[in-house]
Amino acid sequence: MAQHILVLNTGSSSIKYELIDTASGARPARGLIERIGDGAGLLTHHLADGPPYEKKGHFADHAQGLRAVLEAFRTAGPELDPVAVGHRVVHGGTRFPTAVLVDEEVIAAVEELAPLAPLHNPVNVTGIRVAQEAFRGVPQVAVFDTSFQLSLPPEAYTYAVPREWRERLGVRRFGFHGTSCAYVSRRAAALLGRDPHEVNLIVLHLGNGASATAIEGGRSVDTSMGMTPLEGLVMGTRSGDVDPALCGYLARVAGLDAQDVEKALGYGGGLLGLAGTGDMREVRRHAAAGDARARLALDVYCRRIRKYVGAYYAVLGRVDAVVFTGGVGENDAATRAAALAGLDRLGIVVDQERNEAARDDERAVSPPGAEVAVLVIPTDEEWEIARQTLELLG
Repeated sequence: MAQHILVLNTGSSSIKYELIDTASGARPARGLIERIGDGAGLLTHHLADGPPYEKKGHFADHAQGLRAVLEAFRTAGPELDPVAVGHRVVHGGTRFPTAVLVDEEVIAAVEELAPLAPLHNPVNVTGIRVAQEAFRGVPQVAVFDTSFQLSLPPEAYTYAVPREWRERLGVRRFGFHGTSCAYVSRRAAALLGRDPHEVNLIVLHLGNGASATAIEGGRSVDTSMGMTPLEGLVMGTRSGDVDPALCGYLARVAGLDAQDVEKALGYGGGLLGLAGTGDMREVRRHAAAGDARARLALDVYCRRIRKYVGAYYAVLGRVDAVVFTGGVGENDAATRAAALAGLDRLGIVVDQERNEAARDDERAVSPPGAEVAVLVIPTDEEWEIARQTLELLG
C-alpha cells in the first residue's frame, strides 16, 4: 500500500516540494516555484511520466505560492492524499534535537527563533500553516537543519565572547545543512561497506550555500557555519569567514551600520563579490575567457575549502572519506580537484579520470585503494525529511 509523504521545503524566495512513496521509493511528483514576490515567478511541476506542467505568474508571497502548488496537483495530478507532510525548518536552536510533530507550541518556538534565520523560519511557518489548512487531520512534521549539528561538543560550539552573550543571549555555533549531512553520511558509510558509527567523514556541501562538517562515528563534531549560515566557506553570495572587526571598521570609515554590513556580507559577498556573479558555472566561464577576477574567485573559494579539510582532519585524527555533495560538489569536477590539491601527504588524492567522468551517481573519485576515499554523493534532503517523518510517526 502506498504511503505518500509530501515534503515541503520553503526557501527565502522559492518553494521546493516532492511527493514520495516511502513504501516503494517512487517519486510520483516533484516541483519548484522560483522568484516568489518579484513578479516573474515560475512553477514547474514534474510527474514521474509525461511532460511537466508549468505556470508563470506573480506569486506575491509563499502562501499564494503554496496554494499554486496544490492547484498544480489538482490540475496535472497525481491525486494528493498524503499520510503526512514533512517540512524543512532551517533553525531549531537547541530546542529540537530531532524531528517533531507540529503543534502550536512548536510553531511558536519556530517563530521565536526567527531572528536567527529571518529569511527562512517565517516562511517555514507559512508552509506549515497552509499545509494544516489544506490537509486537516494529517500529521505535520518539522525536520530541522540544525538538529544534526546539536551533537557538537562544547569546545566546538562555544564562542570566546563575553559570558552574558553566551548565557543570556544564546550566542553559540549552531551549524546548518544537517539534513543533507545526515543523508550523505549514511550513504557514504554504505558506499564504504561500513557501519556509520565506525566511519569518520569530512562532508563538503557545496551549493549556493556551502559548509564543511566533521563527522565522527555518525555524529557532527565540528562544522563551518556558525550561529548563522554566514560563517565558514566562501559561498554564492555569502562571504564566509571575515575579521569580526570589519563591522566597526566600516562604520568608522564608510558610515555603514551593522545591518548594512550584514546585508552586504550575506547578499553581496562570496563569488558575487569577487567575480560579479554567484553562479559557479558563470564564474568558470569568465575564468576560461581570461577574467582575472573570476580566476581569483576560484582560487579563494578552493583555498578556503582546503583549509577546512586540513583543520577537520586534525580534529578527527583519522579520516575515512572526504565527501562532496550539493550542486557544485556533485557537478564541478574542477572544484573537487582544486579544493583537494596538495593534500597527498594526508592520503587525500583525486583520480583525474574518475573525477572527470560524466556520471551523476554515487561514486568514488579517488584512486582504488586510496588511504582516504574521496566520494561524490548526490544529496537527497527530501528523502531524508520523508524518512525522519515516517520514523517519527512509527
